[in-house]
Amino acid sequence: MTFADYADFDGLGLAELVKTRETTPAELVEAAIERIERHNGVLNAVVYKAYDEARKTAAGDLPNGPFKGAPFLIKDLGAQVKGWPRTSGSNYAQVAADEQDSELIRRYRASGVVLIGKTNTPEFGIPGVTHSERLGPCGNPWNPEHISGGSSGGAAAATAAGMVPLAHASDGLGSIRIPAANCGLVGMKITRDRTPICEVSDGALGFSVHHVVSRTVRDSAAMLDATGYAQPGDPFQAPAKDGPYLDEVSRSPGKLKIAWSAETPSGRPIGAEVEAALHRTAQLLKGLGHEVFEQGLGIDYRLLYRAQGLVSASNFAANIQRWIERLGREPGEVELGPLARRAYQSGQRLTGQQAFWGWQQLRLMNRQILSAFEGFDVYLTPTMSQTSPRIDWLNPLTVELKDFDRRQADTYATTPPFNFTGQPSLSLPLWQSQAGLPIGMMFTGRFADEATLYRLAGQLEKEQPWKDRRPPIWN
Repeated sequence: MTFADYADFDGLGLAELVKTRETTPAELVEAAIERIERHNGVLNAVVYKAYDEARKTAAGDLPNGPFKGAPFLIKDLGAQVKGWPRTSGSNYAQVAADEQDSELIRRYRASGVVLIGKTNTPEFGIPGVTHSERLGPCGNPWNPEHISGGSSGGAAAATAAGMVPLAHASDGLGSIRIPAANCGLVGMKITRDRTPICEVSDGALGFSVHHVVSRTVRDSAAMLDATGYAQPGDPFQAPAKDGPYLDEVSRSPGKLKIAWSAETPSGRPIGAEVEAALHRTAQLLKGLGHEVFEQGLGIDYRLLYRAQGLVSASNFAANIQRWIERLGREPGEVELGPLARRAYQSGQRLTGQQAFWGWQQLRLMNRQILSAFEGFDVYLTPTMSQTSPRIDWLNPLTVELKDFDRRQADTYATTPPFNFTGQPSLSLPLWQSQAGLPIGMMFTGRFADEATLYRLAGQLEKEQPWKDRRPPIWN
């Protein structure tokens, strides 16, 4: 097996080669290391390298899971890997070496993957770009001067560049789907509590979920089969699935009722290329026999985000309080970046009454959003309102915060509501811009209905294939 061959396979494909003894886990690890070393200097996707440990693991007795031998990367936020440092992209929240694996990491290991390092993330995963004072910016393999998205930008850049076939990611306001759209990948934000939480802040809000970004639909489905089941003692558990998600990928979705919308919270229009891609998607779905019609959510976005802002700021301040308790000191003057400092100070100013008003209002509006899905099976929007912007245009460290907020709102208009409701929401890389940048379309399903999304994704992957598209940062 040559290094070039390695990147042509998805995770299940690599595991099949190991099973048939056409390659070994040790050879796959060396192939992954070679590609990381070749491309990481440009992308800055991998920020911690555990090569010696990976080599030792690959030479040992791996579990006979669906991904046996496939190299795998962990996002440097939330999930704990025994003996590995954890930075959360912060100069303050440092852990020299975690004492044990998170439950999710144990499940990844049981799937057969070989953990090889950690990926770049912004400070505390706050923005939709991967850029922090601690870890630096992460470039996009399709154009390194453009963003890879956030907060799982390192995971997406590494996967899109062929360093690994899939990688751990998490999504609190769009942080799986946005990087997937920027980098031309499959990104499923799963139903809340489908996989184990990794930090108390994940469970407190329920906005954030952990899964993967991948180049194929089947890898996403198979990894959710391996990790997506109830954790003993968990007070909140997602409804059980009817059967393996991997089986759903090859099943017909039947005739679905699909609503689509180009609405944005600000009322400002989406970009012309993104709008054209949305209309092409609607026509593609009609051609496949689905009932497709235009319909928005019909909600007061201003009220929705006012409520979410109160809840998120309060939760962030509580999260920093836990770090203060752990480290024994407040963050220093320069230890929090501008977004983190603002969020912490905002949360400190809020009262319990304000926080719980926000929770109440979110609950009311979540019911309103979920009720809309009684009229359709799937809701289609663009994942991003604009094509992938340049890093310097959307840089939270250099752009004035009010301008950054406006630019980010104009770029990411569609993903957050489904973190609030907990619904599954999937970005697929169906199209490309004239400049060759990926354009993702987002498909959101009813609560706990990943199965329908995987069936539809399998159909679209055959109809509008993307697997063989290669970014400039590849060879």
